[in-house]
Order: sequence, then C-alpha cells, then structure tokens
Amino acid sequence: MSIWPRTDSDVAAIDVIATDPVAGTAIEIALQPLPPEAVLAGMWTELESRSDSSFFLSWTWIGPWLALMPTGVEPQLLVARLDGETVGLALLCPRLRRRFGLLRSCRWLLHETGDRGFDRLFMEYNGILADRRFADEVTAAALHWLGGRLSANDELILGGLSIAAERAARRVAAETGQTLQVRVADSAQWVDFALVRAGGGDFRGGLGRNTRAAVNRAERLYRARGGLDYRVAATVEEALEDFAALEVLHQAGWQARGQAGAFANPSFRPFHERLIGTGVPRGTVRLCRIEAGGRPIGYLYNFVHRNRVLNYQGGFAFEDDNRLKPGLLSHVLAIEDAQARGEDCYDFMSTPAGHKPLLSNAEQPMNWLTLGPDRLGRRMEAHWRRTCGPVVEAAKRSLRGWTATAKGF
Repeated sequence: MSIWPRTDSDVAAIDVIATDPVAGTAIEIALQPLPPEAVLAGMWTELESRSDSSFFLSWTWIGPWLALMPTGVEPQLLVARLDGETVGLALLCPRLRRRFGLLRSCRWLLHETGDRGFDRLFMEYNGILADRRFADEVTAAALHWLGGRLSANDELILGGLSIAAERAARRVAAETGQTLQVRVADSAQWVDFALVRAGGGDFRGGLGRNTRAAVNRAERLYRARGGLDYRVAATVEEALEDFAALEVLHQAGWQARGQAGAFANPSFRPFHERLIGTGVPRGTVRLCRIEAGGRPIGYLYNFVHRNRVLNYQGGFAFEDDNRLKPGLLSHVLAIEDAQARGEDCYDFMSTPAGHKPLLSNAEQPMNWLTLGPDRLGRRMEAHWRRTCGPVVEAAKRSLRGWTATAKGF
C-alpha cells in the first residue's frame, strides 16, 4: 500500500479512520491535493488560532514557503478531522529516489521539499499543526496513518521535530515495529526568563564570571565611541533596510572564514523578504539594529511567537580588537530587551555554537529523523551514514563552497 493519494477525485484522496482516543470518537485522516491558496490560508489560520504550534507551523512561515516552492515539488495536504471538525493539518512533499542507485523508493517529507538549497531555510520545532485540545492524539494518529502506508522501501522524513512530535514518532515506531533512524542529532538552547526571574531577575548578573566580564568590557569600549543604541525596526521598509545591511555583515564574516554564508543560497533572500513583509506588521518578525557611536556593530533577525523570541540570523561588524564582542553584546542587549517586554524566553534554536551555551540556561534535543519499514537496505544505508556519511558530506560541501549553515551566531 502507498501513501500516494488517489487521483480519481478532486476531493479527499484517502479517508481512513486512524484512531479513536478522544471520547470514543475516531480521528479521520485524509491526504489530498492542495486547495487554492486563499482556501488553504483560511483553513490554516483558523486552526492555528486553536493551536499551540510553533512559529514554523504558522501561516507567516508556511505561506511564503508554499509561494516560493521549487519547480516540480507537489505538496499534499494531510487533514485530520474529529466529528467533521478540522483538528490537524500538515504538508507532505513526495520525492522519488533510488537507494544505492538501484532500489526505487519515495520519501515523504514533513514541511520540507527534498530540494537541498530550499530546505536550508531550516524548518525547526516541526510537527503537525493540531488543535490544542487533541494535539497529542492528532499527531499520533497522523504519524500512525502515514507510517502504516509506507511501502517496503519508502520513508517518512521528519526534520527538526519538536519534543512532542518526536515523542509521538518514537511511540509509533515502537507500536508498528518500524525503525526510526536519527539523521541529525542536535539541540536547541534558550534563555528561560522564568529561571532568570526566580534567580532575582538580573540576566547579566547570572552569567558566568568570564562571560559577564567580556560583555561589560565590550559595552564600555563601544559606549566610549559615542554611545550605544539598540532599536527595533518599526516598519517593513526599515526592516528590509536592516535585513540588507545584515546580509553585508553576515556574508563578510562567513567569507572571511572561507565559507559561503546563508545568503549564497538563492532561496534565502526572496523567502525572507516576503516573510518580513508579512511578519513585521503582525509583530512576528523583529529586526534589531545595534549601533555604537552612530555606526552599526550588529543586526539580529528574530521571530516572535506566543511570547517566545526566536533568534534566526545575525550579522556583526567584527574588528581586530578581540575585546570587542559584537555578536555577544548584541544578543545580550536583545535578551535584556525581550525580558523587559515581559516575553517568556529568548531562543537560539538549533546548532549550539559560539556564545549560545554561555548565554543559555535551558536546552532540549531537536533531531532530524527517518521513519520506515525495517528493511536490509535501510539498515545498510544507516550504517553507511554513521560510518562514512559525515566525511563524504563534509567533502561535498567543501567542494561546493557550501559549508555555512543557514543560521549564524
């Protein structure tokens, strides 16, 4: 049996009772072609208002993602219904491949496309958009349904999962006898302001002695240039100007290290310009500019969702004097600003690096997984990935000049 939807109808492709964990009533799952954009936007935003989902499952992110989809990618819409009410939505992209150049298989990617460049926009805190009343049940039902319809060589690609979604995926694997392989093991780190408040409310005072000294010294040196200013772009036009300036500093910093930088990805700028255009008026996108003596020393590109600030990108004016810490200081100022606004946390998201571990007080895993039938070909591929994959992948990226991550500190 295959996940691929039937094409003999314009309505739901496959409609199946998946589970019945809620008040004795079954959750029904359907996989179907995308409706017109306006219809999907209405469905998505209405369910989003009943959900506790992440920013990456908001229409602010999903809308531009769909609008700029690479040619040839045909997403399918998964719909979960309970008593006729939509309680879950997700987008799955099929991608045909041949394992070891021989075995034909299909990969179903959750909110990813399989296009290497486009997916470097980085979906994080991924999962099923679900009604908060039934979130765990809907996620489990959707993954059960999808996993149960994978053909022998097919796979479900689950990238950047939230803790709840990964927990559901592991339960599904255990209950169905399928294998769950870790493609990338990572973690997210953040500043939990509840912990800061419990410690007296002084974020900077709670840092390690060396980190606190480095921040304060950098601040004194920058203020000596004629003052230090932190501001948030108030309009789309101002935000786009800051984003363009961020690009210059970001690219200069990565290229100085012999790496390409996020903006070398041709999908990066158009996607985020569209995201900024819709997100700034809604207050969900925050471009921050930090100046010393009237000259920029740093830019931060952050998202704001459900009282959580998520740091996505930055660009900093590095100098020869290593006492100047533009990235470190910029983040500290942004953290203190978020705390003053009464927000819940400042999240660095995945890829702990640079100063992130020094500034964070909370952490959780964020993994990229593959779910599929237990087959020899998958076990061989997993073994190859563990032993040879990292070396080969690093060589490929080096040859392509593509070593920079989508996010930078």
